[in-house]
Amino acid sequence: MNKYKKITLDGIIFNNPTFILVLGTCPTLGLISSALSALEMGLAVIVILTLSNVIISALRKIIPNEVRIPCYIVVIATLVTLIRMVLDKFLPSVYEALGGFLALIVVNCIILGRAEAFANKHTVAESAVDGVANGIGFTLALTAMGIICEFLGKGSLFGAQIMDFSIGLFSSPAGSFIVFGLSICAFTAIIDKFQRAKRVKQNKLARENLLDAGNAARTAEEGNA
Repeated sequence: MNKYKKITLDGIIFNNPTFILVLGTCPTLGLISSALSALEMGLAVIVILTLSNVIISALRKIIPNEVRIPCYIVVIATLVTLIRMVLDKFLPSVYEALGGFLALIVVNCIILGRAEAFANKHTVAESAVDGVANGIGFTLALTAMGIICEFLGKGSLFGAQIMDFSIGLFSSPAGSFIVFGLSICAFTAIIDKFQRAKRVKQNKLARENLLDAGNAARTAEEGNA
């Protein structure tokens, strides 16, 4: 498999930072009561995660190993500060909606985790793909749960009222926690089923190849005889 394809699939699906690795739980539980806020946070994370991965990968041979974590935080904090300034200037409504969760991106485990686990060991191009993929995986997870919570809790989608019926529980942190847990269960069950089917297919293909090789060997022996 092409390495960039593998990095992309891992970031979005097989090692999804929200559903598989369960990272970035604080903004997840704090923002999925609104689909729009979840989407906005996800987009901010995509930008910061991609840029931080690129910068850290480019500097990986310069940053001393003993102080790499503080250096990562400085890079990430600088990017977060710039993003906050841009949003405050040009998109104040988004800035206000995200509130303190925007500042918490500095210590978001997804960003620090990808810097330490991936960007510190791979090329700039690979790190950029990894940043985009994990950011998309995080955004899709947050937005999907935000749609569920907002629809059930408020009867709306992205702020547009859809129906009058609503369940107040899903507008609360408890409801967000329930949706988060059930989403993790559903996602991991689907991935596990897919991987089992893939292993069965690979084993079947391997047995068929082994059988074909055995038949070819017997045919060759018979021909020599």
